[in-house]
Amino acid sequence: MINDQLLSQIVFIDIQDKLVDVMPKSEIKKVIDASSILIQAAKILDVPCLYTEQYPKGLGPTVKKLKSLLPNSPIEKKAFSCLDAPHFKSHLVKSRPQIILCGLETHICILQTALALKSSGKEVFVVEDATLSRSNLNHQNAIHRLRSEGVVITNTESVVFEWLRVADGDHFKAIVKLIKS
Repeated sequence: MINDQLLSQIVFIDIQDKLVDVMPKSEIKKVIDASSILIQAAKILDVPCLYTEQYPKGLGPTVKKLKSLLPNSPIEKKAFSCLDAPHFKSHLVKSRPQIILCGLETHICILQTALALKSSGKEVFVVEDATLSRSNLNHQNAIHRLRSEGVVITNTESVVFEWLRVADGDHFKAIVKLIKS
Protein backbone atom coordinates (compact mmCIF):
# COMPACT_ATOMS: atom_id res chain seq x y z
CA MET A 1 0.00 0.00 0.00
CA ILE A 2 1.15 3.51 -0.70
CA ASN A 3 1.51 4.68 2.87
CA ASP A 4 1.56 8.39 2.41
CA GLN A 5 2.00 10.90 -0.40
CA LEU A 6 4.99 12.23 1.57
CA LEU A 7 6.81 8.94 1.02
CA SER A 8 6.22 8.63 -2.72
CA GLN A 9 7.37 10.09 -6.00
CA ILE A 10 6.18 9.32 -9.50
CA VAL A 11 8.09 8.75 -12.73
CA PHE A 12 6.62 8.96 -16.23
CA ILE A 13 8.78 6.98 -18.64
CA ASP A 14 9.07 7.73 -22.36
CA ILE A 15 5.52 8.80 -23.26
CA GLN A 16 6.86 10.29 -26.49
CA ASP A 17 5.27 11.14 -29.83
CA LYS A 18 6.80 8.41 -31.96
CA LEU A 19 6.29 5.69 -29.33
CA VAL A 20 2.68 6.78 -28.83
CA ASP A 21 2.13 6.54 -32.60
CA VAL A 22 2.93 2.79 -32.64
CA MET A 23 0.79 1.87 -29.62
CA PRO A 24 -2.68 0.33 -29.93
CA LYS A 25 -4.93 3.33 -30.62
CA SER A 26 -7.74 2.07 -28.38
CA GLU A 27 -5.40 1.84 -25.39
CA ILE A 28 -2.92 4.72 -25.67
CA LYS A 29 -5.54 7.41 -25.07
CA LYS A 30 -6.42 5.69 -21.76
CA VAL A 31 -2.74 5.65 -20.76
CA ILE A 32 -2.33 9.35 -21.56
CA ASP A 33 -5.55 10.23 -19.71
CA ALA A 34 -4.53 8.18 -16.66
CA SER A 35 -1.07 9.78 -16.70
CA SER A 36 -2.65 13.24 -16.91
CA ILE A 37 -4.77 12.52 -13.82
CA LEU A 38 -1.72 11.26 -11.93
CA ILE A 39 0.38 14.30 -12.85
CA GLN A 40 -2.35 16.72 -11.78
CA ALA A 41 -3.07 14.82 -8.55
CA ALA A 42 0.66 14.75 -7.77
CA LYS A 43 0.79 18.54 -8.20
CA ILE A 44 -2.18 19.04 -5.88
CA LEU A 45 -0.61 16.81 -3.22
CA ASP A 46 3.02 17.92 -3.69
CA VAL A 47 4.24 14.54 -4.87
CA PRO A 48 7.45 14.96 -6.89
CA CYS A 49 7.21 14.05 -10.60
CA LEU A 50 10.01 13.10 -12.94
CA TYR A 51 9.82 12.18 -16.59
CA THR A 52 12.19 10.63 -19.06
CA GLU A 53 12.61 10.67 -22.80
CA GLN A 54 14.30 7.79 -24.60
CA TYR A 55 16.53 9.13 -27.37
CA PRO A 56 14.34 12.19 -28.10
CA LYS A 57 16.13 12.92 -31.41
CA GLY A 58 14.66 9.70 -32.77
CA LEU A 59 11.47 9.24 -30.74
CA GLY A 60 10.44 12.86 -30.37
CA PRO A 61 9.41 14.76 -27.26
CA THR A 62 6.93 13.82 -24.57
CA VAL A 63 3.37 14.18 -25.91
CA LYS A 64 2.09 17.76 -25.62
CA LYS A 65 -0.87 16.95 -23.38
CA LEU A 66 1.49 15.64 -20.69
CA LYS A 67 4.53 17.84 -21.28
CA SER A 68 2.43 20.95 -20.60
CA LEU A 69 1.53 19.53 -17.17
CA LEU A 70 4.95 18.22 -16.18
CA PRO A 71 7.43 20.25 -14.17
CA ASN A 72 11.05 20.86 -15.11
CA SER A 73 12.76 19.26 -18.08
CA PRO A 74 12.83 15.62 -19.11
CA ILE A 75 15.71 13.36 -18.18
CA GLU A 76 17.11 12.17 -21.50
CA LYS A 77 18.30 8.60 -21.71
CA LYS A 78 19.46 5.90 -24.07
CA ALA A 79 19.47 3.10 -21.49
CA PHE A 80 16.29 1.09 -21.06
CA SER A 81 16.46 1.18 -17.25
CA CYS A 82 16.17 4.72 -15.95
CA LEU A 83 18.72 3.83 -13.28
CA ASP A 84 21.32 3.37 -16.02
CA ALA A 85 20.74 6.93 -17.27
CA PRO A 86 23.55 9.21 -16.05
CA HIS A 87 21.50 11.78 -14.12
CA PHE A 88 18.37 9.88 -13.14
CA LYS A 89 19.39 8.86 -9.61
CA SER A 90 20.32 12.42 -8.69
CA HIS A 91 16.75 13.54 -9.49
CA LEU A 92 15.13 11.01 -7.15
CA VAL A 93 14.12 12.37 -3.75
CA LYS A 94 16.09 10.24 -1.29
CA SER A 95 13.55 10.69 1.52
CA ARG A 96 10.78 9.17 -0.62
CA PRO A 97 11.31 5.40 -0.86
CA GLN A 98 8.11 4.61 -2.78
CA ILE A 99 8.52 4.98 -6.54
CA ILE A 100 5.45 4.88 -8.78
CA LEU A 101 6.08 4.13 -12.46
CA CYS A 102 3.96 4.92 -15.54
CA GLY A 103 4.74 4.98 -19.24
CA LEU A 104 6.04 3.01 -22.21
CA GLU A 105 6.86 0.23 -22.86
CA THR A 106 5.86 -2.06 -20.01
CA HIS A 107 8.04 -5.00 -21.08
CA ILE A 108 11.15 -2.92 -21.72
CA CYS A 109 11.79 0.36 -19.89
CA ILE A 110 9.12 -0.04 -17.19
CA LEU A 111 10.22 -3.61 -16.42
CA GLN A 112 13.95 -2.89 -16.33
CA THR A 113 13.50 0.30 -14.28
CA ALA A 114 11.17 -1.37 -11.78
CA LEU A 115 13.47 -4.34 -11.25
CA ALA A 116 16.54 -2.09 -10.84
CA LEU A 117 14.71 0.15 -8.35
CA LYS A 118 13.51 -2.88 -6.40
CA SER A 119 17.09 -4.23 -6.32
CA SER A 120 18.28 -0.89 -4.96
CA GLY A 121 15.86 -1.14 -2.01
CA LYS A 122 12.97 0.99 -3.23
CA GLU A 123 9.32 0.04 -2.87
CA VAL A 124 8.09 0.00 -6.47
CA PHE A 125 4.56 0.42 -7.82
CA VAL A 126 3.60 0.09 -11.48
CA VAL A 127 0.34 1.72 -12.54
CA GLU A 128 -1.15 -0.86 -14.90
CA ASP A 129 -3.66 1.46 -16.57
CA ALA A 130 -0.92 4.06 -17.16
CA THR A 131 1.51 1.62 -18.84
CA LEU A 132 1.41 -0.03 -22.23
CA SER A 133 3.37 -2.05 -24.79
CA ARG A 134 2.80 -2.35 -28.52
CA SER A 135 1.66 -5.93 -27.91
CA ASN A 136 -0.88 -6.77 -25.22
CA LEU A 137 0.88 -10.12 -24.74
CA ASN A 138 4.17 -8.33 -23.94
CA HIS A 139 2.35 -5.94 -21.58
CA GLN A 140 0.63 -8.80 -19.71
CA ASN A 141 3.84 -10.83 -19.56
CA ALA A 142 5.67 -7.87 -18.00
CA ILE A 143 2.86 -7.26 -15.47
CA HIS A 144 2.98 -10.93 -14.39
CA ARG A 145 6.76 -10.89 -14.17
CA LEU A 146 6.80 -7.65 -12.15
CA ARG A 147 4.20 -9.03 -9.74
CA SER A 148 6.24 -12.23 -9.28
CA GLU A 149 9.32 -10.10 -8.48
CA GLY A 150 7.49 -8.26 -5.69
CA VAL A 151 6.59 -5.08 -7.54
CA VAL A 152 3.14 -3.81 -6.59
CA ILE A 153 0.77 -3.58 -9.56
CA THR A 154 -1.84 -0.88 -9.02
CA ASN A 155 -4.09 1.53 -10.91
CA THR A 156 -4.60 5.27 -11.19
CA GLU A 157 -7.54 5.60 -8.82
CA SER A 158 -5.93 3.42 -6.16
CA VAL A 159 -2.82 5.60 -6.24
CA VAL A 160 -4.64 8.92 -5.90
CA PHE A 161 -7.03 7.71 -3.21
CA GLU A 162 -4.18 6.11 -1.23
CA TRP A 163 -2.40 9.46 -1.42
CA LEU A 164 -5.55 11.20 -0.16
CA ARG A 165 -6.47 8.68 2.57
CA VAL A 166 -9.69 10.56 3.50
CA ALA A 167 -12.75 11.81 1.60
CA ASP A 168 -12.55 15.31 2.96
CA GLY A 169 -11.14 18.73 2.21
CA ASP A 170 -10.09 20.79 -0.79
CA HIS A 171 -7.57 18.24 -2.05
CA PHE A 172 -10.26 15.56 -2.12
CA LYS A 173 -12.67 17.83 -4.00
CA ALA A 174 -10.02 18.77 -6.58
CA ILE A 175 -9.00 15.17 -7.18
CA VAL A 176 -12.59 13.94 -7.48
CA LYS A 177 -13.05 16.55 -10.25
CA LEU A 178 -10.00 15.12 -12.04
CA ILE A 179 -11.33 11.56 -11.79
CA LYS A 180 -14.78 12.54 -13.04
CA SER A 181 -13.52 14.59 -16.00
